[in-house]
Amino acid sequence: MFNKFIHRPVLAIVISIVIMFMGVLAIETLPTSQFPSIAPPMVMVSASYPGASAKTLTESVIIPLEQAINGAWGMRYMTSDATSAGEANVQILFNLGTDINQALVQVSNRVEQVRNRLPPLVQREGVIITPIMPSMLMYVNLFSKDKNADMKFLFNFAGVNMIPELQRINGIGQARILGSRQYAMRVWLNPDRMRAYQVSPDEVMEALNDQSIIGKPGRIGRGDSKRAEALEYVLAYSDRFSDPKQYENVIIRANPKGELLRLKDIATVVLGSEYYDIYSNINGYPSAAIVLKQTYGSNASEVIKEVKAKLEELKKTFPPGMEYEISYDVSNFLDASTENVIHTLRDAFILVALVVFLFLGDWRSTLIPTLAVPVSLIGAFMFMQIFGLTINMITLFALVLAIGIVVDDAIVVVEAVHAKMEAEDLSPYQAVKKVIGEISGAVIAITLLMTAVFVPVSFMSGPVGVFYRQFAITMATSIVISGFVALTLTPVLCAMILKNNHGRHRKRTWLNRFLDGFNWGFEKLTGKYVWLLQRIAHRRLVTIGLWCLFAFGIVFITNNLPSGFIPSEDQGMIYAIIQTPPGSTLERTNDISRKLQDIVLTVEGVQSVSSIAGYEVLTEGRGSNAGTCLINLKNWSDRDHSVSEIIYELEEKAKALPGATIEFFDPPAVPGYGAAGGFALQLLDKTNSGDYDELEKVKNDFMEELGKRKEITGLFTFFSANYPQYEIEIDNQLAMQKGVSIGNAMNTLSIFVGSTYELGFIKFQRFFKVFVQAAPEYRKLPSDIMNLYVKSDHGEMVPFSAFMRIKKKQGPNEINRYNMYNTAAIRGAPAKGYSSGEAIKVVQEVAKKTLPRGFDIDWAALSFDEVRRGNEAIYIFLIVLGFVYFVLAGQYESFIIPLAVILSLPAGVFGSFLLIKSMGLANDIYAQVGLVMLVGLLGKNAVLIVEFAMQRQRQGATVLVAAIEGAKVRFRPILMTSFAFVAGLIPLVVAHGAGAIGNRTIGSSALGGMLFGTVFGVIIVPGLYVIFGKLAEGKQLIRDEESDSFTEDLVHSIDKFPPNHDAKEDE
Repeated sequence: MFNKFIHRPVLAIVISIVIMFMGVLAIETLPTSQFPSIAPPMVMVSASYPGASAKTLTESVIIPLEQAINGAWGMRYMTSDATSAGEANVQILFNLGTDINQALVQVSNRVEQVRNRLPPLVQREGVIITPIMPSMLMYVNLFSKDKNADMKFLFNFAGVNMIPELQRINGIGQARILGSRQYAMRVWLNPDRMRAYQVSPDEVMEALNDQSIIGKPGRIGRGDSKRAEALEYVLAYSDRFSDPKQYENVIIRANPKGELLRLKDIATVVLGSEYYDIYSNINGYPSAAIVLKQTYGSNASEVIKEVKAKLEELKKTFPPGMEYEISYDVSNFLDASTENVIHTLRDAFILVALVVFLFLGDWRSTLIPTLAVPVSLIGAFMFMQIFGLTINMITLFALVLAIGIVVDDAIVVVEAVHAKMEAEDLSPYQAVKKVIGEISGAVIAITLLMTAVFVPVSFMSGPVGVFYRQFAITMATSIVISGFVALTLTPVLCAMILKNNHGRHRKRTWLNRFLDGFNWGFEKLTGKYVWLLQRIAHRRLVTIGLWCLFAFGIVFITNNLPSGFIPSEDQGMIYAIIQTPPGSTLERTNDISRKLQDIVLTVEGVQSVSSIAGYEVLTEGRGSNAGTCLINLKNWSDRDHSVSEIIYELEEKAKALPGATIEFFDPPAVPGYGAAGGFALQLLDKTNSGDYDELEKVKNDFMEELGKRKEITGLFTFFSANYPQYEIEIDNQLAMQKGVSIGNAMNTLSIFVGSTYELGFIKFQRFFKVFVQAAPEYRKLPSDIMNLYVKSDHGEMVPFSAFMRIKKKQGPNEINRYNMYNTAAIRGAPAKGYSSGEAIKVVQEVAKKTLPRGFDIDWAALSFDEVRRGNEAIYIFLIVLGFVYFVLAGQYESFIIPLAVILSLPAGVFGSFLLIKSMGLANDIYAQVGLVMLVGLLGKNAVLIVEFAMQRQRQGATVLVAAIEGAKVRFRPILMTSFAFVAGLIPLVVAHGAGAIGNRTIGSSALGGMLFGTVFGVIIVPGLYVIFGKLAEGKQLIRDEESDSFTEDLVHSIDKFPPNHDAKEDE
C-alpha cells in the first residue's frame, strides 16, 4: 500500500494538507480550559433562617435536609455549614461522570420530601437548589470614587442593573453580591413607646399585613348576556406601600372618638438595607463584591469572555465616579500558562530542528522531519475534537512532548535513505524505493509500540483517568499521524528534496568543517561504543549488575521522593483569611482587615487588595469575626517573586497585627476542587453526642500536635465552641400565671431582636422586603433584653424579667458537618520544601496517635482524591508494561525476546526520579505522565536494536554478533532521535512564570529518564538481548512457527515492492 505513494506525490502532499486543514478547523472550535473537566459535579442546597443560631439552624434545617439527601445515587460525600448569621448550605458532591441534571433532580425530589418539616420562615425565604462549580470563576468589585456613594448604593446599583444581566449569560451558575445590603423597608420599633401604648409586635405585623396589601377588585360594566353595557372599567388599587411615609401612616389602633395610633408613633421607618453584615472595599474605596460561579460543564474561557464584554457594555451606564475592577479571574492564569506553553512549543520546535540538523548535516535533510512535525501536531487537534477533548494544560503538554517523538519516524526514514544512498550510491528516488520496503515494518512497529503505551491508560476512570486519557489520546493520535506521514509524505519529500552528496567534494565553509568534525567525532564514539560492547555484552554479570544497580536506585529514591497529586501553581492570586477572637464585632474585624490591606499594599508584586469583613471564602460562611482579603498580584512578567515567596513575606508582616489569626492560601490547584489550595481536612465526631465542647477540646489537641510537625504550615479552622452566647431560661409556671405563653414570648423576642419579615414591596421594578425589628439602641447589651415587654393574654405588658433569665455560656458560631457527622473543617498547606503527599501522610500519622475513640478524620476537595489514589501510579505503570510486553510478544512471536526491551527501562525510571528529586519537585501526576511516556520512548530505542539484531540472527549471525551489529547500526539514529527529544524538553525544564511547576515536573521527568535511559540503555539492551536471545534459540510453541516480526510480514503481504530498474525510472 505505502509503495503506491512514491508514485503519487501529489496525493501524499494533499493528504497531509487535508489533515492540517482539518486540524486548523478543530483549533477554531475546540473549547479552552485550564485543566480537563475533572472536578466532581456539585449540587448546593441553600436556606435562610434569620435570627437563628448555628445550633438551631443545624437541628431545624440542616439535619432534616441531610437525612433526606443522604444516599443519593452517585454521591461522593456531603458537607454542611450553618452560621449564626442565619444561613445554611448543604453541598452534595457526586462521582465524576454523574449527569449533573440527574443529580439535581435527585436532590430536588429528596428535599421536597422534607420541605414541610422546615420552619415556616425558612419555607417563606425559600430553599434554593442549584448545580454549581464550588470555586470562583470571577470576583468583581464595583466601587465609586464619589464620596456620596456608600455600600448600600453600590450594592443596590449592582443588584438592580448588573446582576440580572450577568445571570443571563450562558454558563453562569451563580452571580451574587456578598452580603445582604439590598434595599429593604426598615421598621425600627421603639419598645418604650410600645409599652406605653400597650402595643405588641404581633399587632404591628397584623396592621402591616392588613393595610399594605395587593388589591384585586376586578372589573365593572361586564354584562350577564341579558343586558349589554356601553363601557367596561378595570378597578385598580395602589397595591403594597413602597414609600416610608406610607408605612409611617399605617394605623395600629383606632377608636370611635377618632383617636388614631399610627406606626410613626411607635417606630421609625426608613428605606435601609436587609442586613448590615458585611463591609467590603477595594484599595480603600467602599465596594460591592460580586462573586461569579460557572455551571458544571461550561467553558470557563468563553463564559469569562462574555462576562467581560457585558461588563464593558454596562460600564457605559455607570454614574460619574463609578468603576469596576476584576480582582480574580481564572482565565488570567489559563491565558498566561497557555501562552507559556505555546512559547515552549516554539522553542522546542527550534531546538529539535537544530539537533536534527546537527546529526543529518544539511538543511534539506533537516527540512523533511521539520515539515512532518506540524502535520502531526495540528492533525492531532482533529482527533481531539472527535474524542471530545479540550485545549488545556495537559493536551498542550502532550503536544510539546510530541514534538520530539513525532520527528522520530521521519528521522528514521531520512537516515535510512542517506545510508542507502551512501552504501549503494543510489539516487534519492531509487534509495527511497528500496528503503520504503525495508523500513516500513520498523516504522509501523515503533508506531504500534508508542501507541500501545497510551492505550491502557486511556481507559482509566476517575479524575486521574481523565488526565491520562486526555494526554494519551493527544499523544497517540499525533504518533499515529506521524507514522502515517513517515510512510507517505516523508518518502515523497526525500525523493523530491534530497541530493546524494555522499563521497562528493563540498565547500570548506566553517559550518561544513564543524559538521565534518562532528561526524568524525561521532564515528570515533561509535568505535569506542562497539569496543565496549565487545567487552561486556556477553558478560551476564555486568548486565545483571547494572540492572540491579538501577532497580535498587529506584527503590531508594522513591522512598525519599515527595509524592503529590496536582501541584499548586502560581496563579497570581492569594487569599488572606482573617479570624478575630470569638465575639468580636463586625466593626472590629473590618478594622483589622483594613489594616492588613494597608500592609499588603506595601509588598512588592501586589497589584490590588479587596477586603471583606464578615465573610470567609473557605467555607463561604458569614460571621462577624471572619474576614477575607483577596490579594491580586501583578502579572508574572512584572514581578520578581513567586507566590510562595510573597506569601512568606506576608506572613512575616502580618505578625505585626495583634488580636487576629491570619493565614494565607492560594486558589485551588484545579478549578472546582474547593475554594483554596492546600489540603482540606475534616475532623469528625462520630460519637453522635452533639457535644461541641468535646469536639473543641479534641480539635485543639489535634491541631497542637499537627503544629509541631515541620511538614505542615498554615493550619486554620473556623470551628470554635467558645463563642460568647446567652442561654434564655423561661420559668413556664411564672409565665403562664402572668398569661404569657412560651410561644408568644419567643415570637416577641424574635421580632424585637432577630427581626422578621412578612411582606414585601416593588421598587425600581424589583422586589424588596419589609423588616420589623427593635431599634439598635434597645438591643445593644444582654441586659436590654430583660427590659423588653411582652403582651399577655389579659392585655397587660409583662416584662421579660418577670419570668425569664439569661445565663452566660459558650457555643459554636459556625457548625460544619461532613456526611452527617459534626466536624471541625481544618485547612492547611505543606510547608516549604514539602509536598501535599508528605503533609497528608503526617496528618494521618498524628491522627492515628492522638485522636480518642469516636473521633476520626476524612478529606474533602482535592485531598479527597489524593488520599484515595494509594499506589495507583505503580499499578498504572505495571499495566502499561504488561500491555507493551504483550504487543511486543505478538510482534516478535516470542514471549522471551520482549523481556530484553521491558527490562531495559529501569535505567530511564531511575534517571527520571533522580532529576525530579534533584530539582526539589514531587512525584505527582505530571511526573507519572512523563514516566508512562518514557516506557514508549525507551522501549522504541530498544526495539530498534532488537529488531535489527533479530534480522541478523535469522541471516545466520550469532546472538552476540547480532546484538553488537544491531547496536552499532542503530546507535546514531537512537542518539539522534533521543537528543532531539531531549532538546524539545529543555524549554519545559527551565520554564518560569504561570504553570512553571507543571512544566518543570513533566519536563524533568521525561528529560532525566530519556538521558539515563538512552546512555545506559544502549549498553544494557545488547547485553539483555544476548541473555534472552540465547534463551529463545530453538524454542517454538508449534512446528513451522513464523520467526519474522509481525509488522515486516504484514507490510510485505500487503505491499509489492518492485525491483529497482535503471536510472530511467529516476528521470
